[in-house]
Amino acid sequence: MRRSAIIGRAIGLLLLSAVYSPAAFAEDGLQPYQLVRSLQLVQDRIAAGDHAALPMQAKLLEMTDTRLRTADAQDFSDPKNFRALLVYGMSGGNPVTVEVAMSRAKTDPQSLAIAKGIVDYLNGRPAAAIEALKPIDPMMLPADLGAFLALVKGSLLATEQPAAALALLDDARLLSPGTLVEEAALRRSVGIAAAQGDGARFALASTQYVEDYLYSPYASQFADAFVSGVITLHMAISQDKLADITAMMDPEREKVIYLRIARRAAIDGLADLSAFASARAEQGRDGIHNQDDPRAQLYSSLSTVTSGTIDEVRAKLDKIDRSQLSQSDRDLLDAAQAVAGEVIAPPAPLPADKPAPAAAKQEPDKTAATANPDEPELPPVEGAMPEPPAAAAGGPAATDKPKAPVESAAQAQSTPQTKGPQAPSVATASDAAPVVPASAPAAGAEPADPTDAAMAKTRRQLDLIDQMLGAAPK
Repeated sequence: MRRSAIIGRAIGLLLLSAVYSPAAFAEDGLQPYQLVRSLQLVQDRIAAGDHAALPMQAKLLEMTDTRLRTADAQDFSDPKNFRALLVYGMSGGNPVTVEVAMSRAKTDPQSLAIAKGIVDYLNGRPAAAIEALKPIDPMMLPADLGAFLALVKGSLLATEQPAAALALLDDARLLSPGTLVEEAALRRSVGIAAAQGDGARFALASTQYVEDYLYSPYASQFADAFVSGVITLHMAISQDKLADITAMMDPEREKVIYLRIARRAAIDGLADLSAFASARAEQGRDGIHNQDDPRAQLYSSLSTVTSGTIDEVRAKLDKIDRSQLSQSDRDLLDAAQAVAGEVIAPPAPLPADKPAPAAAKQEPDKTAATANPDEPELPPVEGAMPEPPAAAAGGPAATDKPKAPVESAAQAQSTPQTKGPQAPSVATASDAAPVVPASAPAAGAEPADPTDAAMAKTRRQLDLIDQMLGAAPK
């Protein structure tokens, strides 16, 4: 009942904001903790998949920022308002606002130490943030602040102290179940567990995430971490367990996940995993079959390109519709065809008794994929081409980049798939078929349509919010 009342209050505030400016709310005496609590509840709805709440979040952030900029020492004498300031900072708020408001506050030494650590964190000083927050136990704080602090500390320690980081992320989930904090903590746990080689923890966190947060706007980052984790832990995660996790997804998401696993496995030479994932992608579910998907045909062929059924593989490769593949997958197809041709090529003649002079030696034959010096060279085995680095591909850096969690099959086919294997971190960029809406503009392009511009602004704001929610600053 109380939760519904606060959500109703948030909606009422937004309706009134259409008439009154955010500055008017600051003058009307609304307390910072009331605005921040409303903001949190809206963000929790977004984490659960209510994307219609995104405009509410943007407006509440604006209103809260205005209110905190006008807050004085008397406002912050109420501990709830000072905690609200800190929570606001870790919920995507303006770090300048946090620092200015903190300078006006008079509070206890521990609260000031937390504030200093959060300001350091927001301003990209992780070492100073860790030092300031080290002695503070999130479990000894009020739950609303402790959950966020556990998430921040867990994110900061993910690389240097992964075991401690996982324990802190568990604390965050315990203090704030069913919220955006738990969503972020679970998503980061997936990546850390994979980097640690902990298959059981990886499977558990993945299962919990799919059960509760599959429709979060950050779910594409989970997909990135999940695909990389399956590749990293292919010896520790059984195919049955993988099938159990993906069975909780809708058919389209399941298909995209299997296509991405098949591609990465084929490139990494994991023939069994690639064959399994390709078969599951082709098999589909609920009466939806994908046998004609050119990506599934390509990836399944890559896993058997040097097998005894080479004639069948060559015939299958020749039938693939190249126009339905991205450029990087066309390169993979060229590589597979070249390797298949080498398998059935007649043996080279024996070398002459007298070797030819070095200057007269012929250069090795090169395929279409290697003729262009800008393209990566063919590797010596399996016809699998290493993916170029993200920088070379023009992709985004490997930071938390929230993307909408839905992708159509047509979009997945047309999206370039040139990312390299992900670093063992929680936040990674998509490597194959990014889970983005079909209407999303290309990366780096400025949308001309006002609706597309609004969507781009929303994605940038989600990016900032997720960074504040625990992505360790660079």
